[in-house]
Amino acid sequence: MMRSILLFVVMLIPIATNAQTRPAAHFTPLTELGTGKYKGFEGGLYPGGSNDRPAAHEKAGQALAKMIRPLNRDGKPADDGAIVLLSIGMSNTTQEFSAFMRLASQQSNLNPQLKLVDGAQGGMDGRIVSHPNELRGEHFWQTVSERLRQSGATAAQVQVIWLKEADARPTAPFPDHARQLQSELETILTHCSEEFPNLRMAYVSSRIYAGYASSALNPEPYAYESGFAVKWLIEKQINGASELNFDPAKDAIRSPWISWGPYLWADGTNSRADGLTWSREEFGPDGTHPGTLGRQKVAKLLLDFFSHDETTKAWFLKQDQ
Repeated sequence: MMRSILLFVVMLIPIATNAQTRPAAHFTPLTELGTGKYKGFEGGLYPGGSNDRPAAHEKAGQALAKMIRPLNRDGKPADDGAIVLLSIGMSNTTQEFSAFMRLASQQSNLNPQLKLVDGAQGGMDGRIVSHPNELRGEHFWQTVSERLRQSGATAAQVQVIWLKEADARPTAPFPDHARQLQSELETILTHCSEEFPNLRMAYVSSRIYAGYASSALNPEPYAYESGFAVKWLIEKQINGASELNFDPAKDAIRSPWISWGPYLWADGTNSRADGLTWSREEFGPDGTHPGTLGRQKVAKLLLDFFSHDETTKAWFLKQDQ
C-alpha cells in the first residue's frame, strides 16, 4: 500500500509543476521597483528610478514630434503624403503589431495620413537583426523593404519605429545577457537611421511575462531581465553617448531619439499597480508567444500609449484632436 501511495505522489509531481500551474516569477516590475535594486541594478524606466522621461529628453521628444509631417515617396513634405510607423522585431512583435494594426483600423480619431507597416518577422531575434550583412540579417532587412513596398510606402517615409526584440535561448547570467541585448538594440537602431533617412523617433518595449513558458526559447527570468536592456539603452542616449546622437546641432545623427514604448511585463496574475496581469489563457501553447487574447492586450496597450503620450499624439491622432 505504501509503495502505491508513493507512486501516486510521484506521478502527480509533473502536473503540479507544469507551465500552466507554475507560480509567479516574483520579480518586481521595473515601473514599481523604483530606486530599489534587482541584483544590484536600480529599477524605474528612466534614470533615478523614475518612470518619467527626464525633462530635457521629454522636451527633445516633443520638439521632434512637432516636426513629423506627411512625406511623399521621396521624403519631401506633402499634404497628400504619409507618416509611416514601422515595427521592427521578432515573432511576438509581428503578432502583437498585427493585432494593433487591426485595432487601429477600427478607430475614427487616428491621423488619416498615418500608415502602419509591420516589419517584424518570426524567428528573427536580436542577434540576427543586428547583423544586416550576414545572410539571415540581410534577409530580414530585405523583407522590411518589401513590406514597405507592398504597403505603398518607401523608406523615406518612415519617421517612427516600434522596436521589440529578445534573444532566442539565452543562457548567459544577468547582467551579461541583458548587456548583449542592449548592444544589439543599439546596433539595430543605428542601422535604422541609415536605412530610413527621415527616421526621428523610436519607441522600445521589452518582453511580456514568460512564466508560463514550456521551452527554453525565452523563459523567465530572461523576459523580465530584458527590460534592463531597454532601460540601459535609453539611459545611454540620455547620458549623451555620441554613438546614439539624435541632435544634428551636436554631431552627426547616428540614432533616432529613443524612448520607452509601453512597458509590457507583469508578474503573471499578480496585478501590477495599474492593473496589468498575464494569465495562462492569454498565451499560445508554448506559453511564450501571446495567443489571441494576449495579442489583443498588447494592441490595446500600444493604442493607449500612442494616443496619449505627449511625444506621439500630435502625429498619431487627427490634427483636431
